[in-house]
Amino acid sequence: MIQVKDLGLTFAGGRTIFKNLNWQIDTGGRTGLVGPNGIGKTTLMRVLVGQIQPDLGDVTISPASATVGYLPQDLAELPDTTLMQYLKDKAGITAAEALLKKRQEELAAAPPDGNERALHLHEEAAAAYERLGGWSFEAMSKKALRGLGFHEGDDRKRCREFSGGWKMRITLAGLLLSNPDVLLLDEPTNHLDTESMEWLENWLSDYRGTLIAISHDRIFMDKIMKSIAELHSGGIRVYKGNFSDYLRASQEQKAQREQAAARQQAEIAKTKEFIERFRYKATKAAQVQSRVKVLEKTELIETEADAKHMSLRFPPCPPSGHIVLTLEDVSKSYGTNHVFSGISAQIERGQKIALVGVNGAGKSTLSRIVSGREAPDSGTRELGYHVLPVFFSQESSENLNYANTVWQEINPLNQDMTEAEKRTLLGSFLFSGDDIYKPVSVLSGGEKSRLSLAKILMNPSNFLILDEPTNHLDMVTRDLFQQALLAYNGTLLIVSHDRFFLNQLAQRVWEIRDGQLHDYAGNYSRFIELRAREQTAQAAQPSDRPQTGKSAERDKKREEAQRRNELYRRKKTYVEELARVEETVSAREAEKNDIENRLCLPEVLADSAKVQALMKRLSETSAEIEQATSRWEELMEIIESIEKGDL
Repeated sequence: MIQVKDLGLTFAGGRTIFKNLNWQIDTGGRTGLVGPNGIGKTTLMRVLVGQIQPDLGDVTISPASATVGYLPQDLAELPDTTLMQYLKDKAGITAAEALLKKRQEELAAAPPDGNERALHLHEEAAAAYERLGGWSFEAMSKKALRGLGFHEGDDRKRCREFSGGWKMRITLAGLLLSNPDVLLLDEPTNHLDTESMEWLENWLSDYRGTLIAISHDRIFMDKIMKSIAELHSGGIRVYKGNFSDYLRASQEQKAQREQAAARQQAEIAKTKEFIERFRYKATKAAQVQSRVKVLEKTELIETEADAKHMSLRFPPCPPSGHIVLTLEDVSKSYGTNHVFSGISAQIERGQKIALVGVNGAGKSTLSRIVSGREAPDSGTRELGYHVLPVFFSQESSENLNYANTVWQEINPLNQDMTEAEKRTLLGSFLFSGDDIYKPVSVLSGGEKSRLSLAKILMNPSNFLILDEPTNHLDMVTRDLFQQALLAYNGTLLIVSHDRFFLNQLAQRVWEIRDGQLHDYAGNYSRFIELRAREQTAQAAQPSDRPQTGKSAERDKKREEAQRRNELYRRKKTYVEELARVEETVSAREAEKNDIENRLCLPEVLADSAKVQALMKRLSETSAEIEQATSRWEELMEIIESIEKGDL
C-alpha cells in the first residue's frame, strides 16, 4: 500500500504544486494519474520514488521491503553492457547467479562432517535464484524483447548502440522483467508502436503488483486502469473505473457542483436582501441577526475555473514552389544496419503526409534526412524554390537547450518581433509571469513540447517536418494542435503513433516497410484498407492465366505439395532439435525423481557426504531441466511461426 499524507511542495518562486494532498493506493491497485500538463503529475511520481523531497507531509510504502520500479519520461543513461546483461543486472539475476556459484564452490570445498551450514546456504541461494526465474530468465527476456519490437540478436548488442526510443524500451523491459512490487510508469507508450503497445497492455493485465501510470493514450487507460486519480489545485480526486468512466463522472460532478454553487449564491443573495431590507426594523432584529450568523457560518461551494489552454495558430506561410521536396535514390545505413535504400519520392506544396512504420523501420531517420539534419549515404535530397523547413525532433534535447531559461530560449529568435510580442506569444503557450524564467531542464515533458512548438512559430516556415510532436501533450492540447495543423496552409510531413490524430490529418501516407517506401493516397484508415488488400492479394498469389477443371486441380495440388515440402525443409532442423531436447528433459526429470527418492532413504540421510553430493546433483539437474524447457519453448515458437508463415 502507498500512503501519501498531508503532502506539501512549493517550487522556487513561490509556485505551490501540492497543498495538503492525501492519497491512498491499495496493494494491487491500478491507477491512472491525470491532469493538465504542468500541474505536477511527473513531480508527484518523483516524490513517490524519493527523487524529490516534499516540504511537508510523508510518503509511506508498505511493507518496507517492497520494491519500486520507475520509468521516467525522459531518457536515462544506460550502462555500457550488452542488452541481455543489462536485463540480468536490473532483475537481480547477475547477483543471484554469482551468489549461487559461490555457494556451490563453498559446498564442494566443505568437509563431509561439517557441511550443514554450507548446505543450508546453498539451498537458500538456489531458492532465491529460482524465485527470480533465473533458470529461464534468458528465454523470458527474449519473449519480452520480441514483444517490444526488438529483433533476433539484439540482446547481444551493447546498450549504447540503440537510439533514444529503443533505450526507453530497454529501460521498460528491465523494469518489467524485474517484476517490482510497485510499478510507476510515466508515459510508457510514447516510444511504442501499435504492436508493442498491445503487448504491453497484455503484460500489464497479468501484472499482480501495484501500478500507477501517467498516459495520454485513452485506449491504454481504458484497458488497464481500475481507478483514475485527478490532480487539481494542489490536491487529488480519485474516481473508480477506467478513463472513460472518469470522464463521465468528472463531468457529472462538475455540473453538480456548479448547480449547487448557483443555488447557494441565489440563497445568499436572498438572505443579504432580507438583511438589508429589515436591518433597522426592531421587530425583525432577531431574524436579521439569525441570518447574519447563518451567512458567517456558510462555507462557500467552490467551483473550478476551466483549465487554461494554449492558443495555437500557425501564421500564414510564405509561398513556395509547387515541388517542395525531391528524394532521388536515397539510402541510409548505420554500420551493418541497412535502414532503407533506393527511396525516390516527391512532396508537393500543401500536401499533409503521414510517415508510418514499425519502430526501427527508419521513420525518424528519413524525417531527419528530409529536414536536412542528416545526410543520406547515397542519393540526393533537394528542396524546392523558397521552401523554408522547420524540424521538430521527438528528442526534446534536440529542440531545446536545457541550460537556458524559457526566455533565453525564445528571446534570440526573430529579431523582427518586439519583446512584448514574444512575451505575448509565450503567454499563449501558457508561459506567463515568472514562468518565463524557469530553467528548461525543470519543465515537464508537455511544457517542453509546448516551448518547442512556440519556437516553430517564431520564424516563418512553409514546410513542417514533425517527429512525434504529440508525445507529451495532454488530450486537450493535442486536439488544439490537430486543429491548428488542419488550418495550416503550408506543407506537412508528420510521424506519429496516434491513429486518431493521423486519420483526421493525413491526405497521403508514406509507409517504410522492409527498407522501401510505399506511397498510399488517402488518410490513415484508407491506408490500412489498401495495405490489407495488398497483403490478401500477395497471399493469394494468382497465376498468370485462369485455369479450370482437372488442370487447375492438379496445379493446386502441386502447389500445396510444394508448400508442404518447403515447410518440412524449413522445419526439419528445428523439429530434430526439438526431439533431442524432449529426450533430454525426459531423462533429467527421471534422474531428478530418482535423486529425490534416494534422499528419503534413511541410509542415505545418515551419510552426510552422500547427501551433499546428491543435493549438488539435484541443483544441477533442476538447472538443466529449466534450460532445456526454455529451449523447448523457443523451438515450439519458431516452428509455429514457420507454419503460420511469419518466418
